[in-house]
Amino acid sequence: MPMKMVLATHTNLSEADKNWLRGLVNEWHLLADTSFSDLILWVPDVDDNVFWAAAQIRPTTGPTALEDDVVGEEIRYDPEHLVTSAYLSQEICETSDNQLRSGIPVDVWAIPIVRHGRCIGVVERHTNQMGVRAPGALEDAYLETSEVLADMLWHGRYPIDPPSDHTFSPRPGDGMMTLDARGTIVWASPNAVSAYRHLGLAMDLVGEDFRQLTQALVEGIQDVGQDVGTDLSGRQVRELEISNPRAAVRLRIIPLVREDEHRHGTLVLCRDTTDLRNQERQLVTKDATIREIHHRVKNNLQTVAALLRLQSRRIQSPEAKGALKDAMSRVSAIAVVHELLSQTFDEAVDFDDVADRILRMVGDVAASSGKVHARRDGSFGLVPADTATSLSLVMTELCQNAVEHGFDSSSGEVVVHPHLEGEELVIDVLDGGVGIPEGFDIDNTSSLGLSIVRTLVTDMDGRFELGNRADRQGSRARVVIPVPHA
Repeated sequence: MPMKMVLATHTNLSEADKNWLRGLVNEWHLLADTSFSDLILWVPDVDDNVFWAAAQIRPTTGPTALEDDVVGEEIRYDPEHLVTSAYLSQEICETSDNQLRSGIPVDVWAIPIVRHGRCIGVVERHTNQMGVRAPGALEDAYLETSEVLADMLWHGRYPIDPPSDHTFSPRPGDGMMTLDARGTIVWASPNAVSAYRHLGLAMDLVGEDFRQLTQALVEGIQDVGQDVGTDLSGRQVRELEISNPRAAVRLRIIPLVREDEHRHGTLVLCRDTTDLRNQERQLVTKDATIREIHHRVKNNLQTVAALLRLQSRRIQSPEAKGALKDAMSRVSAIAVVHELLSQTFDEAVDFDDVADRILRMVGDVAASSGKVHARRDGSFGLVPADTATSLSLVMTELCQNAVEHGFDSSSGEVVVHPHLEGEELVIDVLDGGVGIPEGFDIDNTSSLGLSIVRTLVTDMDGRFELGNRADRQGSRARVVIPVPHA
C-alpha cells in the first residue's frame, strides 16, 4: 500500500501535515545513511491507538535490519510498543538491549514528529548491530550528524527545504564535510577531499574556513544570478555547482540546528560532477553536429528540388513534366522534416507543423484550374524522425492524389484528419471530389504514388485503405499506424 493511500485512507491529518510527511520521506535518506539504519514512518489512524506504516527506507551505508517490507502494516492497541510510547510522550524512546529480529541483534529508536505541539507521526529507526562498522572518524561523524538530524526531526525542523533532487543531489557517500558554528571545517570524508583536490586544493581541508576556501578555488568564476558567497554561508539550505577549468563539484549545504534553535554547525554534501559535465558538453556538441547535418541535408534536398523544377521547365512532354513535379514534391516533403529536425535538440518533430507545410505546398500545385483548399483537422503530436519522413511522403502522395484525381479541374477542399484510436494513429485524407470510380482495384493500379504509399505504410507496420466517403460524395484514404512514441 503506497504512502499516498495510507495517508488518504487511514488518517485525519491536515493537508499541511501530510505535505510535511511527504517532504520528510523525500529527504530522510540522509538520516538513514548517517545512522546506518532502516527507517519506518508510522502515522496515527483516526483512532490514535492504531498506527500505520506509511513508508520505509533502507540505508545505503550499512546492512539492513528489516528483511521484509512493512508498509501497510499496523500497530493496534499496543501501549507497550515503542512507537506508541513515543507518540503519547512526544519524547524520543529507545531500546539498546539488542533485541533479536530474525536472529539479528537490533537497536530501535522511536522519534516523534512534533509540529505545532502535536505529534503527527513517528519515525522508527532500526540499526543492525551485527553489521556495525568498526569505529572511526567517518563513522563518528556520520553518527554525530544523525543525532542532530534526529533532534531536528523531533522538533519539526526536518525535512529541509528546498528539497533535494535524487538524480543530481549529492549523498553522504559521495562526499561529506561537517563545519562548526563559525564555518570551519572540522571533518571531511576521503571523497570530499578528493573532490576538492580535483578543484586544485593543495592543503588539508580540516581547519580551513569553508566559505573562503571554496571561493578561492573558483575565484572569478560565478554563475549568472548566483551569489556564491551567500550560498556558501551555511545560513540556509542551498544547492549549487562550483567549477573551474579543472573540475566541477556539486554542493548541498544544510544548516544543523539543535533544540534551542541555535546553529549547531553545517553539513556539506559534495559530489564530483566533472565527468558528468564533460559528458553533457559532449552531448551538446553531438546534438549541435546532428542539427547541422539535418540542416545540410535539408539544403541539399532543396537544391535537388530546385534542379527538378528547372528541368521540368525545359521539358515539353506533359507526362515527363508531371513526373518531375511529383518527384519535386516528394523531395520537398522530406526536406520539411529535416528542416524541423535542424531546429531542435530532439530526434522528434511536431508533425502538425510538417503537415501544415505540406498542405501549403499541395495548395500551391493544386488542380490544373479552379482552387483547392487543403487544411488539417486534428493533431498528430510528436513523431520520431524516421516515422516522420515516411509519414510526410505518405501524406504528400495522398493529398496530391486527392487534388489531381478527385477534383481534376474543379474547386474543392482536402481535409487531413489525424486522431488517436486506442494505441493507433489514424490519418484520414478526405476530399469532396468525384470519388473512386466503380470497379477500381487498388491491387491492380499502376499509380506510382499509391505504390509508394502502400510500401511506406507496410514498413511502418500499418494499414492502408482507399474508398469512397460514407457521409457525402468524395473519397477517403485512411492510414493506420501504431502510435509512434517520440
